[in-house]
Order: sequence, then C-alpha cells, then structure tokens
Amino acid sequence: MSRPCIALISDPTSSEGCADVLAQAVDLLTGAPPVRVDSRHLAPGGSGRAVPDPDGLRLVLPEEGLDLVPDIVVLYEIPPHRRSPLAPLQLLLAQRDAVTLAALPDAWRAATEKNLTVERFRRDGVGHMETLVLSRPSPEDAAAALDKLGGDAWARPVVGTGGDDTFHITGPDALHRAADHYAHRGTDWLLSRDAGNTTTGGARHQFRVFVLHGRVVHAREHIQPSPDTPCNTCQGAVPVHIAPPDLDPRLTELAVAATASVGLPFAGVDLAVENGGVVFEVNVQPAFVDGELHTVAVPYIQAHLDAHAHARRGGPAARPAPLRDPSLNPDPM
Repeated sequence: MSRPCIALISDPTSSEGCADVLAQAVDLLTGAPPVRVDSRHLAPGGSGRAVPDPDGLRLVLPEEGLDLVPDIVVLYEIPPHRRSPLAPLQLLLAQRDAVTLAALPDAWRAATEKNLTVERFRRDGVGHMETLVLSRPSPEDAAAALDKLGGDAWARPVVGTGGDDTFHITGPDALHRAADHYAHRGTDWLLSRDAGNTTTGGARHQFRVFVLHGRVVHAREHIQPSPDTPCNTCQGAVPVHIAPPDLDPRLTELAVAATASVGLPFAGVDLAVENGGVVFEVNVQPAFVDGELHTVAVPYIQAHLDAHAHARRGGPAARPAPLRDPSLNPDPM
C-alpha cells in the first residue's frame, strides 16, 4: 500500500513548535515527512486556494509551489486570533469528507472564546468555578463582580493563549489594573472564583489532560511555585507526566465531558481536582512538552491514519464531532 499524502497545515508565526513535533510523528509512522503548508495562504486574502476535486480537496499554493490533493489534512498550531479566518477551509474539509480531525468552526469557536466555553459548561453540567463575563465594566460593576466571587478571583481575556494577560486578583488595586489592561486592548474578559488549587507546600497545581476520541491518551500535572502566576508550563510551571491509568478517575471523566461539551474530537483540558473537580479551559490545539512526541503527537497522527485506512475500506471518512446547537451568546455583566 502506498503512503498517504499528508498535508500539515500550520501557522509559522507561532512559537510553540507543535507542527515540528507532528511532522516528526508523521515521519515515524509513515517513513516520510508531511507536506508542510502555511495556513496564512489559505485564509481570506491569501494567495492559496482550497477547491473541490473529484478525489477530495485540492490545495493550490503558488507561493509554496504546491498543487496537491492530500489524503489526510492535519490542521494544527493555529494561534487563537487566526482561527476564525480558516472557518471556510474547515467547512470545505467537512463537505469533501476529508480525513481530518480539524473539527467544525463552531467547535473551535466554542473552545477558543472562553465566554462561550463557560456557556457550554453551564448547559452540560460540566464542573467549573463560578465565572462572570465582563465588557468594559464600570469600577463599581467590576468591584461588585469581585465581591460576588468572594474577593479572590482570576481574570483572563475572552481570547488568549499560554496564560498571557491573566491575573490573580485579591483586591481593588489589582482589579483596577486588570480592568485597565483589558480596556486598553479592547477585549472582553472573564473573572472566575479562585479554585484553591494549591499544594500543601503553597504551590499552585493543575492538570492538563489530553483527550482523543473520548479517551485519555496522556496527562500531566503542572506545579507552579509562584501561586499568583498562571499554572502554564510557558509561565514556569513544572510538568509531571501521568499515565492515563494513574489519573484520578474524576479528572478522566471531567476531561472527556468537557471535550464533548465544546464538540472537539481532540483537546487538551486544563482542570483541578479541588472543589470536586473543575475545568478551567479546553485547548483546541494544546502545546506539547518534552516526552509528548510518543504519548500525544503519535496517537494523534495515528488517529488520522486509522481514519484514512477505514475510508479506503469503504467506511465513511473521519468527520468532526457533531455539535448539538450553535454557540451560545455570552451574558456580559
């Protein structure tokens, strides 16, 4: 059997390096590298085109000297602010029955825009800390929101990544600085009650759980020595890898439920075991750390290869996870 043609579409402006890890996984599994494609060429205004073809979806990219009909499309490492322009490409992938785990635009949006994520969690009963959505609140309204959340909360933008623009707020001065920060950037923001997710030694800790097709493939605990700093590895948190059988069953169940709630076939779920288990966010394209080539990237690519083999045997091609209803509107305070 000939090797499938795999197009790896990513955004080279990202510094996470996920596309490089995925390319390694493709090479390990197939013996050949994928065809690398700059996603910006396929966004509106780009020089490339994605057009229907009798054999699937043709990608024409003059700037890269490419004209191909891939058997598999891996769409990954797209920064949050560059995702919505790729919605037409995602829809074309679905319409042409392309083998991909790219999901539909509404699923990406539900996970990328954290106000919509909160609405999904409320709808589906997924555990999370009480959260208020704020849009240029007056000082009085911001203070009332913090007071409602017990005077100890975390502020984060509706759209962000890596813990950037996230603040621990326990008083009026920090609240004022956060409100000014988001106002200057013209972004709505969320204020969530603190989860109390600290170790006995006073460090913050939370978990990143990777879910693929309804099962956990890998997990890690993040230990953040600075309790007022986001618990992300890019913010200095130390990752401790956990094999799926060793993960607390509550976290396994919660991570799978959160991934299904936003409608994704694959995600990295950030959550804490405190308060009975609560989810902070669902990452559409979670970053990899050392050691996750084999534990995460390889299973992710293997899922694409399995779907392609199934389609060749006459089964339906891989489709994005279905959504039960359109994205819900936020409820700004």
